[in-house]
Amino acid sequence: MNASSDPASTEPSSTVWPTLIYDDAPAAIEFLLAVGFTRSIVVPNEHDETVIEHSQLRWPEGGGVMLGTANREANEFSQRPTGCGAVYVVTADPDAAFDRALAAGATAFRTMEDQDYGGRGGTVADAEGNLWSFGDYRGE
Repeated sequence: MNASSDPASTEPSSTVWPTLIYDDAPAAIEFLLAVGFTRSIVVPNEHDETVIEHSQLRWPEGGGVMLGTANREANEFSQRPTGCGAVYVVTADPDAAFDRALAAGATAFRTMEDQDYGGRGGTVADAEGNLWSFGDYRGE
């Protein structure tokens, strides 16, 4: 059960937001929407809407991710390398999320399989090389 949906839980809701930088942030947003994320906020540059200054996408089962366009002036975070991020997404149906990612253009990095430590998971690489793992293992 997700801690945020259990009123008796003492564990706080997710406040960790992985942040990724993309050369083509609008395409990355479309990819993640196709996988199952929902748009919370997308802030394009006022002069060029293909440049994303900030965005937040939420995962329906909890948590989310932030992303923006690489190499924006006056933004030190956007100067980081693209294509080297890795995010683990917990989901009740990792096979379906993995399949949606493949259908949206990702490539299989690690096939879906039952894990020795429990749970099931697999990993895809998005168009810019970031890794997205989908699994039902929620940690200890």
